Amino acid sequence: MPPVQTVQSQAKQWRAVKKSLRDQFQFLDLRPGQEEVIRAILAGENVLAIMPTGAGKSLCYQLPALQLNGMTIVVSPLISLMKDQRESVEEKGIDAVELNSTVTAVKTQDNMERIASEDAAIIYVTPERFTNPEFIEDMKDTPLDFVVIDEAHCVSQWGHDFRPAYLAVADTLKALGNPPVMALTATATEEVAQDIQKQLDLKKMSVFRSSVLRENLQFEAKYLNDADEKMAAIFELVEEMKDSNGIIYTATVAAAKEIHEYLAEQGVESILYHGKLKPKEREENQNEFMNNTPRLMIATNAFGMGIDKPDIRFVIHFQFPASLEAYYQEAGRAGRDGEKSRCILLYLKKDKSTQSLFLSGKYPSTDEVAKVYSTLQKLVKQPLAPTRKTLEEKLDGIISEKKIAVIFSLLKQMKVLKESKTKEIALIKSSLTEVQVSFLAQTYQERADRDRSKLSQVTIYAQSALCRWKHILQYFNEKPESESCGHCDNCLAPRRKEIAEMVMSS
Repeated sequence: MPPVQTVQSQAKQWRAVKKSLRDQFQFLDLRPGQEEVIRAILAGENVLAIMPTGAGKSLCYQLPALQLNGMTIVVSPLISLMKDQRESVEEKGIDAVELNSTVTAVKTQDNMERIASEDAAIIYVTPERFTNPEFIEDMKDTPLDFVVIDEAHCVSQWGHDFRPAYLAVADTLKALGNPPVMALTATATEEVAQDIQKQLDLKKMSVFRSSVLRENLQFEAKYLNDADEKMAAIFELVEEMKDSNGIIYTATVAAAKEIHEYLAEQGVESILYHGKLKPKEREENQNEFMNNTPRLMIATNAFGMGIDKPDIRFVIHFQFPASLEAYYQEAGRAGRDGEKSRCILLYLKKDKSTQSLFLSGKYPSTDEVAKVYSTLQKLVKQPLAPTRKTLEEKLDGIISEKKIAVIFSLLKQMKVLKESKTKEIALIKSSLTEVQVSFLAQTYQERADRDRSKLSQVTIYAQSALCRWKHILQYFNEKPESESCGHCDNCLAPRRKEIAEMVMSS
């Protein structure tokens, strides 16, 4: 039993948490799952919280950040999300700063001075900034309460939004003195949860998992015969829900543009969001949608992570997503306010091939790893030390920047190269055998195989005649309380379900 004073201190601290919850955040009570996570981080534990969209993950770090004496770093993968979170906590009287590529040099200097004088309770940074040698050096003597890894599935090599920059997070944590870590995500299979802990190199981590079940979401999947029928289905659904806010997700930029133009011809106003738009245009389009002008967003998966819009009444997927994790997270942007909302997947037989094509070109081959390494071997012999930029320029038109980033992070993680504070690259290993290069590339071949398996699970889900929620719960290793949710398309079609059960039992 802990000493009385410790128990009294904990009780006093918890009263302060509850007071802050009421006074600053205007909530009377915590939601299910939040208290356990908050108590664990206040006790100095490493925490992984897997909580569905709308469950209040941000509050899990905001409340303890106010009760502890030092500062809290929040590593966030999206700049737009970071900006929204900073503005949100500042409205509640919490001092916060953000550090990312959109912040001016003058403002960045001002923010670093605020950090040095301990005038900020929360520091929002991108993973790229968090792992930057100069930032690490500046933060070494800064008192840190804990570090938050938001959208933590991006850490895992098996997560659906893997980001190469996250590979260096574990080294940064060590350089900063191993502060406690709070990892947050809406979705993670058991495999992904274990890999998050492995990638962060944490020997012990308390895992808190809330159910993925959100009874206000009505899941549906519709098979269409051809592209014209599919486009007509989009118009019918949008008209059916014409007074509601919604998102239509596509797998490609071309499909997003096509739907946008088609709906415009039908007199339906919508707005576009995809990675090929300029950053300013993306921001403007997002703000318009958040303000309901217009009510309909057509987007690739570049849109949505962390978007806090509570009244989205429907999310339509025009093509297969890459995995059920991705689908659940994107569809789950509907109904954050707890009101009934629809999640609809439209598909043709050939749709799987679109994602399969993405997968085939997503990961670097052995030849591409060898090409990047041999190029670096040549560049380091030149008078000026190479940087990532000079490497990209040298391989322009040969290997995509995204693949170069993946290979670069892999070589860095495997201690083949190092990067100085001024971004100059030096090779630690001056030569690699073909076997060693093949071994490095194999890391991503395994990931490609796993991704193909996950895509197959989406196909099975779409074609299943059994309860949609049961399928999703079982995918995330949860045991459904019943055979029927009572409100997905299959459960609302008893005869179809009856036939499916007969087929399964025969």
